[in-house]
Amino acid sequence: MTTQTAFHHVGLGKSYHPTTPSKNRLITGNELFRLTELGYGELIKGVFIKMPPPGYKHGCIELNIGSILHNFVRQHKLGFTLSGEGGVFTHRNPDTVRGMDVAFISHARMAQVKSNTYLDVAPELIVEVLSPDDRQSKVKQKLEEYFNIGVQVVWVVDPTKRQVQVYHSLNEAQCFTINDTLTGGAALPGFSVAVAEIFGE
Repeated sequence: MTTQTAFHHVGLGKSYHPTTPSKNRLITGNELFRLTELGYGELIKGVFIKMPPPGYKHGCIELNIGSILHNFVRQHKLGFTLSGEGGVFTHRNPDTVRGMDVAFISHARMAQVKSNTYLDVAPELIVEVLSPDDRQSKVKQKLEEYFNIGVQVVWVVDPTKRQVQVYHSLNEAQCFTINDTLTGGAALPGFSVAVAEIFGE
């Protein structure tokens, strides 16, 4: 098993040479995957939304979480760990593609994936690491999309407050602080990690 990383980058050796879409034309997720010149961002109902790359603190925490999850998942042969803004479809026609900081998807769910670009089956667990300018409305919108497609658990990691909000639904959350231990719940039975370790402490 290997860690899966994807966003919208063209693989080596492909001869496809896309052009930037016109301003008023909606694009699909499959087109997004090939439009590398668009840079970093997400697709929201067919419209590409450009975003600045996350800061280095965000990257450190993302790597910590991804490594911890990957080691557990690999040891127990449970499925796949995604990181580095791996994409998932949360809406189709027009397409919405969200970039996940970290995610876990089981072998059973991965076997149902038909897309060669972004996941078209929901992972069991998604981890969102907040950036300083993330608004609550934006976070709530992503949570709603994730639960609508069948995600079981979402961890929202706040580097500033050094805490993790664990959502089992849009309106059901638990707060874990730096002194607590986080578990995988129904999405990842048997998994546990000290919240302090997530923040590299």
